[in-house]
Amino acid sequence: MQLSTRADLARSLYDALSRGDRQQLDQLLHPEFVGEIAEGMPFDIGGTHDGAAAMRRNGWGGIARHFEARAEPDSFGKIGADGLLVTGRYRGRGRSGGPLDAAFAHILTFDGVQIRALRQYTDTARWRDAAGASGAVQLDIVEGIATLRLNRPEQGNAINEAMASDLNAAVKTIADASGVRAIVIAGAGANFTVGGDVALFAGTEPDRLPGRLRSMIDAYHLAIERLTSFDAPVIAAVRGAAAGGGLGLLYAADIVVAAHDARFALGYAALGLTSDGGNTWFLPRMVGMRRAQELFLLNRRLTADEALAYGIVSRVVADGEVENEAFGLAKKLAAGPTKAYGAMRRLLRQSFETSLREQLGDECESIVLAARTDDAREGVVAFANKRRPDFRGR
Repeated sequence: MQLSTRADLARSLYDALSRGDRQQLDQLLHPEFVGEIAEGMPFDIGGTHDGAAAMRRNGWGGIARHFEARAEPDSFGKIGADGLLVTGRYRGRGRSGGPLDAAFAHILTFDGVQIRALRQYTDTARWRDAAGASGAVQLDIVEGIATLRLNRPEQGNAINEAMASDLNAAVKTIADASGVRAIVIAGAGANFTVGGDVALFAGTEPDRLPGRLRSMIDAYHLAIERLTSFDAPVIAAVRGAAAGGGLGLLYAADIVVAAHDARFALGYAALGLTSDGGNTWFLPRMVGMRRAQELFLLNRRLTADEALAYGIVSRVVADGEVENEAFGLAKKLAAGPTKAYGAMRRLLRQSFETSLREQLGDECESIVLAARTDDAREGVVAFANKRRPDFRGR
């Protein structure tokens, strides 16, 4: 088949997609058509779609449900005896998000005058940016307190790609905001989070699961790392289950308030998986190696009181008082010396990795820097005058 013929068929495909012309698509696509959408696309669109119907419904249909976008090809190149490389750009916008402008490369395979396969490569980060937040995480910033609320209550706030992406975006918003002086992490409904979305994993084709996990965990880990780097202290409020990778949000917190009904578990061994969320780094440092080994290998579930004894949580309160306690602490911390808090957070976390000499040197540098802040000057004067300091977080 000539390059011009293949290019004409490809143009017909893009035209049919832009018009939603199912009849033309049926003519263009081979009965055994296979479509591959890039892993990492938002809304679980990525992956292999076997058959034209599956591609229309879950591939192209998924894009149409969440985006107003079209593929604009600009070059066509022959590949082998039956292939065509098409490059161009997707342009449009997310239906509940922002503008989309993402490069693409499509490899089309032909069988006679029909398209037998399409493999898509694209800048998935731009698609996720255009998608906007899915609502899986709610962010509110009021009077210096940022509240991150995991918001998939019917699924136990199970972590999927949308939640990981939303969490990362929300944490970045906090990083870019001015005046945040305390952060509260909580869950909607009865649970903090049951961890990874096992139902989603079970419904994923085995060859797609590794890519799906990588996409989800990359965003989630970046959010955890950012949470540990803030000057603003972090408080976690835990009801119900706190499990698997979701424990990483507790490790990123400085104070964890748990309800009496809270339960804590890892659960990876039951799934034949290993770890995420920083569990293998934080947990041994927090509870000791022997306890960490037992928790990982035996899938032992801890009650709130056991988690308190292990040092995973800071305090246990009545089930209905968890968030009141957490926000009371956040309000108190938000009135404190935020820059000094940030230095304290970093010094404490690094102390497991540095020698005593290095830590002493870092403490000296840190306190000298803190002495230059407005809050330090206010604190010293207030102490000398026997009054309560009015810290401003700077």
